[in-house]
Amino acid sequence: MSSTAPGRSRARLPLDGELRFDAAARSLRADDFGHIVHKLPEAVLLPASAGDVARTIRWAAQRGSRFAPQGRRHSTFGRAQVRGGIVADMSTLGTIGAVEGDRVAVEAGARWSEVLGVTLAQGKTPPVLTDYLALSVGGTLIAGGVGGATSASGVQSDHVIDMEVVTGTGRKLTCSPSHNARLFDAVRGGLGQVGVITKATLRLVTAPQWVRRFLLSYPDLPTMLEDARLLAADNRFDAVQGAIAAAPSGGIAFRLDAAKHFGAQAPDDDALLSGLSDDRARRQPTTLRYFDYLNRLASLEAALRVNGQWSFPHPWLTTFIGDAQVERVVSAELDALDPATDLGPFGQVVLSPIRRAAIASPLLRMPPDDLCHAFNLIRIPATGEPREASRLVAANRAAYDRVKRAGGTLYPVSALPLSAGEWRDHFGSAFGRLDAAKQEFDPGGILTPGYEIF
Repeated sequence: MSSTAPGRSRARLPLDGELRFDAAARSLRADDFGHIVHKLPEAVLLPASAGDVARTIRWAAQRGSRFAPQGRRHSTFGRAQVRGGIVADMSTLGTIGAVEGDRVAVEAGARWSEVLGVTLAQGKTPPVLTDYLALSVGGTLIAGGVGGATSASGVQSDHVIDMEVVTGTGRKLTCSPSHNARLFDAVRGGLGQVGVITKATLRLVTAPQWVRRFLLSYPDLPTMLEDARLLAADNRFDAVQGAIAAAPSGGIAFRLDAAKHFGAQAPDDDALLSGLSDDRARRQPTTLRYFDYLNRLASLEAALRVNGQWSFPHPWLTTFIGDAQVERVVSAELDALDPATDLGPFGQVVLSPIRRAAIASPLLRMPPDDLCHAFNLIRIPATGEPREASRLVAANRAAYDRVKRAGGTLYPVSALPLSAGEWRDHFGSAFGRLDAAKQEFDPGGILTPGYEIF
């Protein structure tokens, strides 16, 4: 199938898929999950092959346009949009290959839930999965992909065996730790700056059948953090995540969500909970099938869709704080928060321990502490009012500045603006590696301009 561009270019572009210029296609791709930033593209690529991506990137470069891939459009701040350029709806590249031992080859637009549908049938699973399974494979690999198992097993981009990537010059290359390694390391966590992932081979491990899950309640932040440190140190659970939210009876509730995978033999609850300082009377143990545990946010999504809040802005802030500063910084942020207006009735503060040594992707920036904490403000406003979204974006900016002064770093899927200089500071000693890869693989600065790094 080929497409004809209206207006200033009538050149025909031979494609297996389709290049669309109609207003409906362009308007849809000028929005994302954040519903905060809107940039109208000139055209939308619906690729049917990696070759379509390569040809369209070359075509965009020839006419001085920019190009940005979009997975499932879950960006919160327009990072995958491009005003007047070309966006690629990568959801049309969603093929999942057969499981072959410890691996599976997956096109970049496939959802993680779809990957699991194939791998679990063979008793396999990716080692790390994000909490929300409707994200695309390519979209999470360019950011890193943090989940409940990150403290023990790293991020999703640590478990990629190889990738098929289209560079900013329109070259289709395969990369891995031993082949085109500079490209491989610049794509994982590289925010789409040097290449577009079209396919990835993912490492798999044996999937558990069941998950023993405990919701543990705490009277205050220091007690919660002490148990988080203990559980991160001994790895008795397979996933440990923390949440702070408004309590139904008033005040603030502190909670750890700890999960242990198992097969036929259930774990010993007493051994798992030994030495913890939570409120025993409020412990909530449950046993879930593995997929049901992984898909636990589906009910929240359904509720937000029903009440209309799914379509409201999502000005989220996601950061990492070193253990030495976490109690001071989080306490101060909690003191400044009004949960009702700054988080919303379904929002929460995420505070989860992560061992820095577990993470191998070189461009994912972490504080220097051996133990760090994911500190995220999951804001779900009760209104779609743009002025409220702008207020919360400004609040994100102020909170990030405070986190940064305390030695914290950004997980760059956040809703806040950063200048090129601030991105350079963010990457720190790793910026030279990214900059060199940019000059080698995208010298024309074609790819993913929404981050405004270069």
